[in-house]
Amino acid sequence: MSTPPPSSLPSLPVDANVAALITQLKQQLEAQARELDYARLKIGVLEERLRRERIARYGNRSETLSDLQLELLDLEPGVSSEEVSAESERDALAPNTDPAAKQNSAGKRGRKHPGRQTLPAHLARVEKIIACTSAQCRCGQCGEAIPVIGYEESEVLDVRPAEYFVTVLKREKRACRRCPEQGVETAAAPERIVAKSLFSDSVIIDFVVAKYCDSLPIYRQSARLKRDAGLEVHRSTIGDAVLRVGELLLPIVSAMKRELLAGSYLQADETPVGVQTHDKRGRNHLGYLWQYGSPGKGVVFDFRMGRDRDGPKQFLGNFAGLLQTDGYQAYRKVGGAKLVHACCLAHARRKAVEAVKIDAQDQDSARIVALMDELFAIDRQARDEKMDHAHRHALRQERAPRVLDQLRARLLELQKTALPKSAAGQAANYTLSLWNRLTLFLQYPELELSNNLAENSMRPIAIGRRNWLHLGSKEAGPKIAAIFSVIESCRRLGVPIRRYLADVLPGLADRSIQTMAHLTPCAYAANQTQ
Repeated sequence: MSTPPPSSLPSLPVDANVAALITQLKQQLEAQARELDYARLKIGVLEERLRRERIARYGNRSETLSDLQLELLDLEPGVSSEEVSAESERDALAPNTDPAAKQNSAGKRGRKHPGRQTLPAHLARVEKIIACTSAQCRCGQCGEAIPVIGYEESEVLDVRPAEYFVTVLKREKRACRRCPEQGVETAAAPERIVAKSLFSDSVIIDFVVAKYCDSLPIYRQSARLKRDAGLEVHRSTIGDAVLRVGELLLPIVSAMKRELLAGSYLQADETPVGVQTHDKRGRNHLGYLWQYGSPGKGVVFDFRMGRDRDGPKQFLGNFAGLLQTDGYQAYRKVGGAKLVHACCLAHARRKAVEAVKIDAQDQDSARIVALMDELFAIDRQARDEKMDHAHRHALRQERAPRVLDQLRARLLELQKTALPKSAAGQAANYTLSLWNRLTLFLQYPELELSNNLAENSMRPIAIGRRNWLHLGSKEAGPKIAAIFSVIESCRRLGVPIRRYLADVLPGLADRSIQTMAHLTPCAYAANQTQ
């Protein structure tokens, strides 16, 4: 009797309890698999966050280090920037033993020396002749005197240390001996920044420039006066003189604001600054300096005690032009009904760059960065060729749409595959959510790709915060904002800040409001070029 094939065997009945048990086990395995996948995803996000924090701690040179190298740096009690730089020049895992590869890498690191730097032509030249020794002045063979036939010249930058001195102001007093009833005539006192102040105008301007251009706090300037001049002045005396300058500049800054709002294009940004409130809480209030400016024009800083929408809403009023900012929500629904809100492509690029920093193998994010760089290269070419807005707009129309189509396609693909909370996912979501505002440069010729210019205006404040730490009071905020407005506007326009303050500040309190429009840095720069 032959055995039937396996396919013809009758199926055995399965007990209902066994089937239920099998189903339950399957469900448990699937749940565990989901939990395991979730744990892996969470670990990946946490690893990205840890790497981001380590890169922020050790600086930009640490971007090239592997996770193992960063972990080793964490074990060090204190790591200098030189150690991080040296570690970044090593390979992440194993050294390359290929001599040709070593030679190529050494060639890439080698840089051609730029040569001796030339000193600016506008600096005064003071000649110092170095004479030959007596032995060199006579011929070693015949003993005759040797004439000077020329000079071997070289230039070095020199400086005269600041020299403090006292200016004695002697105002003439005249009286007629024959007519005593006529009284005494006295020469008028010269206009000064702070009347009856212990300091001259030049010293007060030096205080302002030292603090808000060079980030030198008042207490250090007070110590410098005691060291170099033997004069002990309380820091509050210097601070009052500086704030008086800010108070005098307020009407000029109001005129600068009107200049900006009369234009068609603004860039805006904000930065925090500590404010002493004297409410005995033991900590500073977090205030903000909001910056508004336009390429080729001045800058106005607006002090606010908060970061809400009221700041830009009150400043902009019914402004109906282009407003370019980052993605901060407070800039939405401000200005007039016809205001066009554009966003900054550099902010979107930074998020993609951060994803590459965290994961050097992320080719999708690297390609996104490369495509964004192509857009910036278009504007760089226009800058190098000194194109006006019309010609730059034509160049953008010719080359940018193709790059934007590729960029959007890449972002959509990355959005589908990357974790939403990962660096790559956040970069894709951020850029796509602002896509329409990031591509407005195709419609408006004057619009820049980024508001980096506005961010650069914040650097003196960011550096200053590390030195002077905070503003002394809420009332001092608008005055300090006025000083920053004038200083940064002069820097952008190429106006010497000391000369501007010396020309504008004396007697400013006695001038009419109508003349303020002729005293702004923009008007001053225009008058200097005529």
